[in-house]
Amino acid sequence: MIPSLATTGSAMGGFSRREFLHDASTGLGGIALAWLLARDGRCGDPTSGESNVKPGPHLVPKAKRAIHIFSPGGVSQVDTFDYKPELEKLDGQELTGKGILDTFFGRPGNLLKAQWDFKQRGQSGLWVSELFPHLATCVDDMAFLYTVVAKSSSHTPACFQMNTGFTQNGYPCLGSWLSYGLGNETDDLPTFVVLPDPRGMPNGGTNNWSNGFLPAEHQGTAFRTDSAEPIANLNTPAGVSATQRRSSLELLTKLNRQFADENPGDSALAARVRSYELAARMQASIPDAVRLDDESDETKRLYGIDEPVTAAAGRNFLMARRLIERGVRFVQVYSGASLGGNPRINWDAHEDVKTNHDAQAVLLDRPGAGLLKDLKQRGLLDDTLVFWSSEFGRTPFTEGVGTRGRDHHNLCFTTWMAGAGLKKGFGYGTSDEVGYMPAENPVTVYDFHATILHLLGIDHTQLTYYHNGIQRRLTDVHGHVIHDVLA
Repeated sequence: MIPSLATTGSAMGGFSRREFLHDASTGLGGIALAWLLARDGRCGDPTSGESNVKPGPHLVPKAKRAIHIFSPGGVSQVDTFDYKPELEKLDGQELTGKGILDTFFGRPGNLLKAQWDFKQRGQSGLWVSELFPHLATCVDDMAFLYTVVAKSSSHTPACFQMNTGFTQNGYPCLGSWLSYGLGNETDDLPTFVVLPDPRGMPNGGTNNWSNGFLPAEHQGTAFRTDSAEPIANLNTPAGVSATQRRSSLELLTKLNRQFADENPGDSALAARVRSYELAARMQASIPDAVRLDDESDETKRLYGIDEPVTAAAGRNFLMARRLIERGVRFVQVYSGASLGGNPRINWDAHEDVKTNHDAQAVLLDRPGAGLLKDLKQRGLLDDTLVFWSSEFGRTPFTEGVGTRGRDHHNLCFTTWMAGAGLKKGFGYGTSDEVGYMPAENPVTVYDFHATILHLLGIDHTQLTYYHNGIQRRLTDVHGHVIHDVLA
């Protein structure tokens, strides 16, 4: 007969019922604590090849969250933010003294002056063209980088580099690295949300917000911005009974267990299970986040939602604010899609830069300025980082002789940042007299990414993930924080 717990003593090598219950209760508490610590990235060795624990912040963060406004297609720096009076003097002449002109299509034309007038704006006196009358009113809150250099002048690899640090696909994007490195601020919404242009997808499609080799849970969640239902299949379809729903879930649970048994260590299943759990919570949180009915008419006008031309874009930008104030760590807003042809629906101004940029700027200018002003008046800009970029710029000369379009240009272009931890009304770097090459302080995409991570409390050299024998990072083996733009 087996002795009962009540009569078993330590002298027999066992323990009493009281001891058993005490050990069991404290053990469960320890398990719960370990899970909470692992979830919040406070334990484990992030440099270990076996560890998927989030490293957590390495520095005191200036920003808690970030919004990336991405304008694919190649925005012309000399027509927007990089004022070049010499270009007006040399209009129609050949560009000389630069060696062989490196262009994507290999047919450099003559220099073309800016197609919009420039003016000094705000107290800072920074130059912005009349293409962006609304964003021009925000310059005193912005820091410009005038000498960014990318590795490729082809759309898809250049988009990949701006998003992932690499020109090839298969690497984690910035939003995925932030999800991995910092985790979430809320359990009811995704950590990383993508708001595509309602008109279509960018070059490279979903690879731009891929988790790459990071665990699958860190992939961006793309909303359907062209639909009244932002997340597909979030709710139970009409006509499906509770019994049918329950049976489906029971079958799914059985298949998941079978897959887990056959594929130990595979993160895809765990991520999918977490996505189902998140989906259940999002059934309540998403409708509230995307419902704009509770926004004032004044706020809607600020974003341009009252105008048919800017309404769809304005909703995207306003949705970005609503998401970050509800705990989403990183939101990426696209202003431009990849459909070719003419007229184009992105910034790819091969045929006529004036016609192209006029059409695209209206969808960025008022909504983008509205976002900055809205964040500022709500106090959110104090701990939020907003940054804007294209994948490259455009040549200061025409594409071919006798045209009004500009070719791709990765050798020198402009980006801007605003918000937490940055100098206000500040310009960094100087391009040459026509905006073709950096004259001083060139900025690589690696430097751009390193600075963004720094503002969010991350040392870009320490945010790593072991993959195929290498401790990978967003900035590869390059990059320096641009300390001169920091407040």
